[in-house]
Amino acid sequence: MANTPLALGIDLGTSGVRIAVIDAGRSLLFSAATGYRQGLHAPCDWIRALEELIPSIPTPLRRQLGALAVDGTSGTLLACTHQGDPLGDALPYHQACPEQIEHVRDLITEDGPACSSSSSLARALRLLQQHPQPVLLRHQADWLHGWLLQDWRWGEEGNNIRLGWLLQRQCWPESFHGEAWMASLPDIRPSGSPLGTLSRQRSRDLDLPDDLIVVAGTTDANAAVLTADAADDEGITVLGSTLVIKRFMDEPLRPGAGTSTHRVGGRWLGGGASNSGGAVLRQIFPGIDLAELSRQIDPERSSGLDLRPLACRGERFPVDDPTQEPVLTPRPVSDSLYLHGLLEGLSKIERDGWQRLQQLGAPAPKKLVTLGGGARNPQWRRLRERMLGLPIRSCTTPPAAGVARLALTALQQKSPAANHSE
Repeated sequence: MANTPLALGIDLGTSGVRIAVIDAGRSLLFSAATGYRQGLHAPCDWIRALEELIPSIPTPLRRQLGALAVDGTSGTLLACTHQGDPLGDALPYHQACPEQIEHVRDLITEDGPACSSSSSLARALRLLQQHPQPVLLRHQADWLHGWLLQDWRWGEEGNNIRLGWLLQRQCWPESFHGEAWMASLPDIRPSGSPLGTLSRQRSRDLDLPDDLIVVAGTTDANAAVLTADAADDEGITVLGSTLVIKRFMDEPLRPGAGTSTHRVGGRWLGGGASNSGGAVLRQIFPGIDLAELSRQIDPERSSGLDLRPLACRGERFPVDDPTQEPVLTPRPVSDSLYLHGLLEGLSKIERDGWQRLQQLGAPAPKKLVTLGGGARNPQWRRLRERMLGLPIRSCTTPPAAGVARLALTALQQKSPAANHSE
């Protein structure tokens, strides 16, 4: 087993980057994380994180790596040159572009993840107005895959659903073909498929094996799901910087704004992501130990507050409304009571999210598995169990280990990699 290749997962989340190394048995051997310095919008931060984290992997493990895969925030979109040079900041997944909605609806006639002012398609149209052709449009994970390969042709299917990629038909919409910017879109590859080998330059820069396979990853939420090992009757909630709910299904969800259906591990995975989540709590309680504050909450009782904890104006799911306003008042004198009300507000969004998925054809979950930082909060877990009426278990394995599983599977299938990139 000593010479069995290991797999590296790179998870680009809302607030920072985490890496994980796993072995052939999916055991976690190493994990490390760092936050963004400038923010999610800055691609230089994404690279800095890799240059900081990858050399921190113990040398014996780093020498044994055989493949890597990257996940990123679904919808964070960047315009770059054909050589991969960013033409400006990325537009984050939560950035709505309401001025583009009419153009979006001209291109996408059915409800779905691309038919929204909060979609990647709306952000793409804004970027195309800001930057003259020719440009490439790449989501966060796809751009990082390109940086590792020094080849920016590719895009992973799940990351591009909100840009318009039709997963079930395996094509871009017919309406796109008459657009001058069609050449800006990536060549789509399935999640888990080898894209090539690490470029020689990146191999030298990061001190990684020069035959390391770069495998198409997935979205950050899907990576979290891969770590959960959810049973057929379990729903999955990710309580990270944003609140995400997912459900494996026998059939895809019916189309609905703010929702999407992915194909992960050969199974349909439907879900949606709110703009609410842990980032709101950090914004309201900067530098405060929320675990300690939570211990003052009685989850069996109601706070008496009715809050909608959004970080800023606009929501994606369970309602797709770029004008929806946060409700963060009244703020009681007691911080613990205020946190109680905010956690209830988040739980109401989660409850409404599960109801929305059921309206679109998802089976009702009989229990939940929760991941992310919020999974470690027992008071919130009990509060959610009471409000949702479902038993909940927690999973603390990082999403980086989930996307590493895609790299591991590619290794175990011994799929031939493309020729060495330059």
